[in-house]
Amino acid sequence: MPRRPLLIALLALAFPAGAVDAPLTTVSERSGFMRTGRYDEVIALCDAFAARYPRAIRCETFGTTPEGRPMKVLVASTSGALTPDAARERGLPVTLMQGGIHAGEIDGKDAGFLALRELLEGRVARKALDRQVFVFVPVFNVDGHERFKAWNRPNQRGPEEMGWRVTAQNLNLNRDYMKADAPEMQAMLALIERWNPTVYVDLHVTDGAKFQHDVSIQVEPVNSGDGPLRAAGRDLRQGTIDRLARAGAMPLPYYPSFVVGDDPTSGFEDGVATPRFSHGYMPLRNRMGMLVETHSWRPYAHRVRTTRNAVLAVIEQMASNGARWQQLEAQADERATRLAGESIALDYKASDASRIVDFKGYAYTRTPSAVSGALMTRYDETKPQVWKIPLRDIVVPAITAVAPKAGYLVPAAWAARVAAKLDIHHVRYERLAAPIANVDGQSWHATKIGFAGDSFEGHQRLDADGQWVAEHRDVPAGSLFVPIAQPRARLLMGLLEPRAPDALVAWGFFNPAFERKEYMEDYVAEEEAEKMLAADPLLRAGFEQRVREDAEFAKSPQARLEFFYRRHRAWDDRYGVYPVMRLDRDPH
Repeated sequence: MPRRPLLIALLALAFPAGAVDAPLTTVSERSGFMRTGRYDEVIALCDAFAARYPRAIRCETFGTTPEGRPMKVLVASTSGALTPDAARERGLPVTLMQGGIHAGEIDGKDAGFLALRELLEGRVARKALDRQVFVFVPVFNVDGHERFKAWNRPNQRGPEEMGWRVTAQNLNLNRDYMKADAPEMQAMLALIERWNPTVYVDLHVTDGAKFQHDVSIQVEPVNSGDGPLRAAGRDLRQGTIDRLARAGAMPLPYYPSFVVGDDPTSGFEDGVATPRFSHGYMPLRNRMGMLVETHSWRPYAHRVRTTRNAVLAVIEQMASNGARWQQLEAQADERATRLAGESIALDYKASDASRIVDFKGYAYTRTPSAVSGALMTRYDETKPQVWKIPLRDIVVPAITAVAPKAGYLVPAAWAARVAAKLDIHHVRYERLAAPIANVDGQSWHATKIGFAGDSFEGHQRLDADGQWVAEHRDVPAGSLFVPIAQPRARLLMGLLEPRAPDALVAWGFFNPAFERKEYMEDYVAEEEAEKMLAADPLLRAGFEQRVREDAEFAKSPQARLEFFYRRHRAWDDRYGVYPVMRLDRDPH
């Protein structure tokens, strides 16, 4: 079908007869926020906004889903800067927002269209779009959006039908920012790279208990990332919370998930999301990431209105502060090039310190269930109640690593796989054209290796502890040198430091290096052990002491034989050694 008739057909589906020239409303608005539209409405609205406001809106496709659907983005600015190059030339900050990363949590799609229309009509935040570019992705998880039916979100009030949490490949996009397996995520990271947003906002809906608070706002860097940039993160978070409160919301600065599943008395703890999540990922790029979570038990109309207010709160602050925040992020980029030799936090946790907070909940009882037999919490929403419960909100580093003075070296055997991930994240590296003998560096030797028993997001994760050990290696041509002196230094460490929570090694990309591949038959081990005992009195004394003092060792034939195998020349000296080296000197 030619494009123009197709557009007319799509508009006819999305709008009632004669409504093409009416305000650009959604199915959600027209139904009194009882329903949400299908994805054909997004396609139609994207084109319709661009047709109505050709100087202020561009409608683009930034990717294609595994099921062949276009991934739509609206670029909005009354400055006329509707391309990344134009935005950079004019020095305009960019706000990138997305709805529907979990497509059942679809408030962001309807709220974003509502806010955008009101901005363009001049009804709210007048001239805010003169001073920024607003990049809006109505639905990130498009295929999941079209797995559409009632009860896709059983812990949520409205809309009547909605999409599904994960993609057609059964991947959770909000666990994919670092490993970037999904085609949708690769398209999003390319969009982020093109537009370089000052603030990246991810619009969600919570699960969880029933209480009065209706939205939480989390921003990083606040507790993580570049130190000076944290002040901007705090300002963005507080400014959004203040605006929401003035509009009648009851916002929280932390995610309201109980420490102990179903027990309100256990309280809450704050933290920093690992970079598999959107707002944990962006600080590694020295950019601000915000997570907006409306509360699932509020009616859909309330949630959409609250999300719309959060969208406008960010747009207003970007109009006032975006240029300054943009400069602070550029300075953070420059500081990141000088992280060599510094101790860098890779993961965070709440400290043991807690304080009692007033939390607006409901009266509840905890009684055994006749169905499950478990102790269950039941809430009475007719009886508002203030809970006095503990909050642990002092966040401290949990895992740190010293940044290498030069960078990382990825051997040629692993180069293609690692380079593919570095390319997706636009981390700079160089490929060595010639072999280099006797490179002086450090290798990470695992002292504990644990493979996950279950698959997670299509991966068998690796839980390993170990230590870096000085080592010399011959490096073949085709190996990668990844310098630490680059703006993405934190992201680089998050990918390649083996103890980082979402490092490639943690996601199982290097699992073969941690698998035993050779062995010694027991009868051979017995014979070799006897020879070793006869030849080395110190070894004999150590073995006999171990037998005397370690009962578990003494009664395990395999452990006793492995004592000798690990000390034998046949032992695989590459077993449990992470292939990537740290370098304190440029290998050239």
